[in-house]
Amino acid sequence: MNSKEFKKAVDLLVKEKGIDPEVIYEAMELALTSAYKKNYNSLSNVRVDINRDTGDIKVYSFKTVVDRAEEDKYKNFADIDFSTINEDDEEAEDEPVLPFVYDEKIHLTLEEAQKIVPDIKIGETIEEEVTPKDFGRVAASTAKQVVVQKIREAERNVIIEEFADKQDELATGIVEMEDERNYYINLGRTQGILSKSEIIPGEQIKMGSSIKVYITKVENNSKGPLILLSRTHYGFVKRLFELEIPEINEGIILVYSVARDAGNRTKIAVYSEDPNVDPVGSCIGERGTRIANILNELGGEKVDIIPYDKDATKFVENALSPAKNLHVFITNEEKKEAYVIVDDENLSLAIGKKGLNVRLAARLTHYKIDVKSYDQARADGINILGD
Repeated sequence: MNSKEFKKAVDLLVKEKGIDPEVIYEAMELALTSAYKKNYNSLSNVRVDINRDTGDIKVYSFKTVVDRAEEDKYKNFADIDFSTINEDDEEAEDEPVLPFVYDEKIHLTLEEAQKIVPDIKIGETIEEEVTPKDFGRVAASTAKQVVVQKIREAERNVIIEEFADKQDELATGIVEMEDERNYYINLGRTQGILSKSEIIPGEQIKMGSSIKVYITKVENNSKGPLILLSRTHYGFVKRLFELEIPEINEGIILVYSVARDAGNRTKIAVYSEDPNVDPVGSCIGERGTRIANILNELGGEKVDIIPYDKDATKFVENALSPAKNLHVFITNEEKKEAYVIVDDENLSLAIGKKGLNVRLAARLTHYKIDVKSYDQARADGINILGD
């Protein structure tokens, strides 16, 4: 690989992969420095320089200018008491500073250096180009490894940046693979993982089909970007409403809260600051056209659209829909506790199968709801009928 080919390859990567060229150059310089040391038995006093304009690669050996007299202080290492080095230096590090030892491979005396550069000072370096004639072979091999690694890193970073702000959002992908525990969804640049525990109970997922998913987690780990997906999360329903109901997407209708038992029932509380807007009716749509798309996506899961009310009593009553004829008492506002009395006809509706309706109502309102029949209320000393 000559310099022009290398420069052309870098420019192509920058264009196609969106990688910062400086990232590639700096990585190549570090990798080639290590390659030079390995292949040419060099010590640490070398650096590789790549010309950003031409792609030319050169290796430099450098020596540091030192005061040889410093070495005379420690002629015999056996006489050195390392425990006392720097003991009077309040700013000294915990580790002692080892004595200076002159090495002609990496050092030059001031006298030797001034023969080359008259005004050079102690501590400065003198460089000499030592690029081997066959270094292009080493560079080509190293470049391939570095470029492949940097492509992977850059693509990983691009994916993370692309999806970082998509956590808790809805996405559409293609079902690409399946194993015992997961479905793998093609999201474009990468795959997301949809655990089989995160699909709606009873639904059938077909390979190659398009599927809507809710992104629950975006993380960069050692194996690459990790994007976890769900179709059971309550946020999935919330995003579906935003997608299907323009007024929610535009902020005309607001979603107060969502409570969900995937595959069975969802309750979503909505409201509007505009008195001329019917939030529940807008979500249902003419002849149920808007809610129909959501129900189809949820596979027949029941959805209760609840009007939110600032009056906690009214809100709890609404949340227990489809039950009617409820008597709601807020027994503890601070602890958010509500006592609800209902007739026998509506008792089972208020509680729901296996207590599902009241549990979802409690999650929706953030109140602890205690549902009682008239007879149970009388046993508690409450008689709302006056008999």
